Amino acid sequence: MLVDGKWMAKWQPVEATDAKGGYVRQISSFRHWVTLDGAAGPTGRDGFRAEAGRYHLYVALTCPWASRAVIARKLKQLESVISMSVVEPVLTDEGWRFGDYPGAHRDELSGATYLHEIYTDVDPHFTGRATVPVLWDKQRQTIVNNESADIMRMINSGFGKLAGGEFDLYPEALRADIDALNDHLYSRLNHGVYRAGFATTQVAYEEAFADVFLALDELEERFSRRGAYLFGDTLTETDLRLFVTLVRFDAAYYGLFKCNLRRVADYPELTAYLARILTIPGVRETVNIDHIKRGYYSIKALNPPGIVPTGPHLAGLDAVASPKTQSQNHAQTNGVVAVRKESVTAA
Repeated sequence: MLVDGKWMAKWQPVEATDAKGGYVRQISSFRHWVTLDGAAGPTGRDGFRAEAGRYHLYVALTCPWASRAVIARKLKQLESVISMSVVEPVLTDEGWRFGDYPGAHRDELSGATYLHEIYTDVDPHFTGRATVPVLWDKQRQTIVNNESADIMRMINSGFGKLAGGEFDLYPEALRADIDALNDHLYSRLNHGVYRAGFATTQVAYEEAFADVFLALDELEERFSRRGAYLFGDTLTETDLRLFVTLVRFDAAYYGLFKCNLRRVADYPELTAYLARILTIPGVRETVNIDHIKRGYYSIKALNPPGIVPTGPHLAGLDAVASPKTQSQNHAQTNGVVAVRKESVTAA
């Protein structure tokens, strides 16, 4: 990580833990906003005016947090407005690296080799991890924001008529429900898989494991009695947040992160949901299973030999019918998951 602007040690997945040995995620450092008139947004001090060609996204296709911004950019038809660079999938001793791996790019803006150089260009005394996504302002040569939740909302509404497409990912009538379900799924599932994979004690792992499968079971039930998406027939940012976790689950979290009670493929409703999202024009091309597997399995603390599994593939989802399927009840066969059912926040 960076300490006072200098790279001090080999990249490690866990930098902080709680009292139980649970994984604590780093808080995003840059929280400014792009707005239509350049006024300051909900967080940060500075405002950045929406302009075509001014902003650039740095992303990793391995990373679910970055990938939800990539999908939002695609659905809002902002590819020609916001340029983008993809880092290589393998996490090096200095973190994310630019290069020539298929599907990745060199940094044409600054010539940086590592993402952490982008951070120290802005703050020579930066301390922490250099994370993706990063929204960069080419005009002011600075980082606007590195929080994926903020970037998604900027992409959704901050660019006004520069954006297109049919989707409003954060419709006003659903905002309270979206915020509530985002929080619920983040702690149990989106971050829950990382809490399991990066736990440093058995108790922390078991608590995270239970949360993950409680959330998946609740979601399976939810889709058995509701519409195509989490909020009926309206695709929202919550769907993107869920999708990027589910599409990585069988390929990475099930094995590498020890979330191995069931696969997403064992949930008929969630499998059909994944297939529906992948049929939305533009979504499938944002998913790179090779980058996902090579990225996660390059984490030396979890996989010292660096062996990348051959499967699974996305191709199997093409044969899944998009209409709703009959949900199945899954018996809780592991005592660790003998937890009480709690309802997912209702839409």
